[in-house]
Amino acid sequence: MHKHKGEETALNAMLESVWQVEVDRAAQAEWSQLLDLFDDANLYQTWSYGGVRWGEKNLSHLVLKRGGEVLGMAQLRIVRPTRLKFGMAYLRWGPLFQRRGRPHEPEVALNLARALEEEYVDRRQLFLRILPNAFAGSPRAAIFQSAFCRFAREPFVADNTYRTFVLDLAPAVEELRKKLDAKWRNHLKRSEKNGLTVVAGTGSGEYQVFCQLYHQMRKRKTFETTVDVEEFARIQEDLPEPHRMRIMICQDKGTPVAGLVTSAMGDSAIYLLGGTNEEGLKSQGAYLLQWTMIKWLKERGIRWYDLGGIDPERNPGVYSFKRGFSGADLRQLNPMVGCSSVVSSAIVRTSLAVQSAIRRSKAALQFARPFKQLASGSQALSV
Repeated sequence: MHKHKGEETALNAMLESVWQVEVDRAAQAEWSQLLDLFDDANLYQTWSYGGVRWGEKNLSHLVLKRGGEVLGMAQLRIVRPTRLKFGMAYLRWGPLFQRRGRPHEPEVALNLARALEEEYVDRRQLFLRILPNAFAGSPRAAIFQSAFCRFAREPFVADNTYRTFVLDLAPAVEELRKKLDAKWRNHLKRSEKNGLTVVAGTGSGEYQVFCQLYHQMRKRKTFETTVDVEEFARIQEDLPEPHRMRIMICQDKGTPVAGLVTSAMGDSAIYLLGGTNEEGLKSQGAYLLQWTMIKWLKERGIRWYDLGGIDPERNPGVYSFKRGFSGADLRQLNPMVGCSSVVSSAIVRTSLAVQSAIRRSKAALQFARPFKQLASGSQALSV
């Protein structure tokens, strides 16, 4: 564990004496405990996600305190191609500043912004890119935009835009059911009459069953994806039990036919992964699974259910399915960037442009593949 006590001293001097900033001092167990203090905690800010996805040696953790009380925190990925003083710091779905059961404190967000800028932009000379956990038009978004006003906002493009449906779980279960789209509700009724059962858990056994269903779906749909379900398996194994993802499997006469994976932390949950085989399509198991998950989330006191992203143009089928929940159509705030190093800025922006071009090329190839199959007389497209 690297400690920057000298840097912390300078950082703390920048802030009022009542505020303290600690950088890379929390251990994994302590970090996990601190996450439970926040309503805006999420999977992407867990040590397990960062450690498995990016490697522990590439993580940095900042904690903001006032009078010794933790009021804000942020986990970042650090990318340094060489030992020279340039590179990138990436903060996904953070920083966290909404303490459980308390109103928003703009002052906390402001001091977090100052601390992040001082540590990663000014001292480490990194290109800092922040993807806020806030949806445009929300009170949290307004606080973010004010606190991080010194940061530039990237324009909305396909590569950095997260659009999703978010379901408010505050109403009673009966009311939530009434709000479902009529066709969606009819599918749910039919699934409830098909003699299906749902089993749930957080263990490796449930996850492996889900992976089998996911691979069956991929074989049926033949789509390209950047999702690595095996990586999520490693994250699941490393997460402490209270933060583990919830896995639900729908069975037809004891045979798995559909599955989903959801992360529930703080006051929100996010639908991460889903998989359905041919039998699951016929029995409409996905509808029963989602409705069962909604009821379980309500029992746990979760307020918001993020349905995991939508793309009406590229994936109209999934868009139509998720629209049936009758949630709010929301868009995450633009990424925010800060950099005082010309070298870091030039290198990172070039790298991001290359990555974007590669993704667009892959998307074009994916779009063209079905037409190539038709032209060559290959098998019919699966749906």
